[in-house]
Amino acid sequence: MTEPEPTRHDPSAAELHRTDPLARLTLEQLRRRTSMKWRTHPEDVLPLWVAEMDVPLAAPVVEALHSALDLGDTGYPFGTAYAEALAAFAQERWGWDGLRVEHTAIVPDVMLGIVEVLRLITDPGDAVVVCSPVYPPFYAFVGHDAREVVEARLGPDLRVDPRALEDAFVRARRGGRRAAFLMSNPHNPTGVVHTRQELEAVAALARRHGVRVVSDEIHAPLVLPGATFTPFLSVPGAENAFMLASASKAWNLAGLKAAVAVAGPEAADELRLLPEEVGHGPSHLGVIAHTAAFREGGGWLDELLLGLDANRRLLGELIAEHLPEVGCVRPEGTYLAWLDCRGLGLHDDDDHDTDGPGVVSDVAGPARMFLDKARVALSSGHVFGSGGEGHVRLNFATSPAILREALARMGRAVRDL
Repeated sequence: MTEPEPTRHDPSAAELHRTDPLARLTLEQLRRRTSMKWRTHPEDVLPLWVAEMDVPLAAPVVEALHSALDLGDTGYPFGTAYAEALAAFAQERWGWDGLRVEHTAIVPDVMLGIVEVLRLITDPGDAVVVCSPVYPPFYAFVGHDAREVVEARLGPDLRVDPRALEDAFVRARRGGRRAAFLMSNPHNPTGVVHTRQELEAVAALARRHGVRVVSDEIHAPLVLPGATFTPFLSVPGAENAFMLASASKAWNLAGLKAAVAVAGPEAADELRLLPEEVGHGPSHLGVIAHTAAFREGGGWLDELLLGLDANRRLLGELIAEHLPEVGCVRPEGTYLAWLDCRGLGLHDDDDHDTDGPGVVSDVAGPARMFLDKARVALSSGHVFGSGGEGHVRLNFATSPAILREALARMGRAVRDL
């Protein structure tokens, strides 16, 4: 299929002079990448779906990796440098000095770390509460490990609804089961950054109902101007909770596997029960890269956040111009925008089988239409659970030029419906 004719866009003076990482790579350079984002779809598709950023690596990360390769330092991971770097970052960026290195463990990545932590505090058949719509692997990994997923729908404002959460806690604990709450902080896909007050309410509810909290904080460094990140373990009542963190999303290191599990003081003994073999899962090069990012990548991150903030503003303008029927709550963090396409009159069960007879696609409804008609790949809302129907998730961690072209294509596709 031939690529759609690009739309002529005149970038603003500010865009022409941007120096952040999002403005450094051309579409031609990006298409030479071999990762999932750039190889899943044909070359005429602009990929704004999976959570990879269109950026070069931060110089400190590159230097650390080059040094390791020059030394042949490609063995097994060892030591606590990663956790120490994360603790220093938490103190500097979030004003939190409560991360104790002795209460941490290195795990292969955030999702596998979540599974291992859930195995410490729940058994097969127990329940794990999630606030839907939420990151699809929460369903897949938890269900695959024989735990029941119990949904607590977000409120109309896309924030945690305390009543829905309490109801879910009651259902999860029914019959005396153990239960956990798997929280996305900041929330993926909505970009909501939970406030300290909201997190304190979550901690109080969890304590009241005997539910253990596991907080996925992989997007924590990506809080944009106007919001403040609060680590869940820093709030009263969270002493028996766990958090998972890594540099993966903020420094684009998904291909370099390594993450840190952190226990609150009351959960430290449980974390020590983590099987020894779990620590063999992370890549040594991953640990080196993530450590360098947290320790020395702050300047690069600051530039990235400026670019993401500019793209957030640009995306709002482009939606108003090209997709006035589509709603979007301004994301407070992450580089993900949650677009409400229900006004377009499309349905998530439309064309589920277009990938072949009997094959159910992860792309349906609005996402299917934008892929087929606009040649723009987005994440389909229905895979995020209840409340995701009629929505799409858009990754705006790309260049202004690609963002402009994608939204122009999407607008043309809607007008042609």
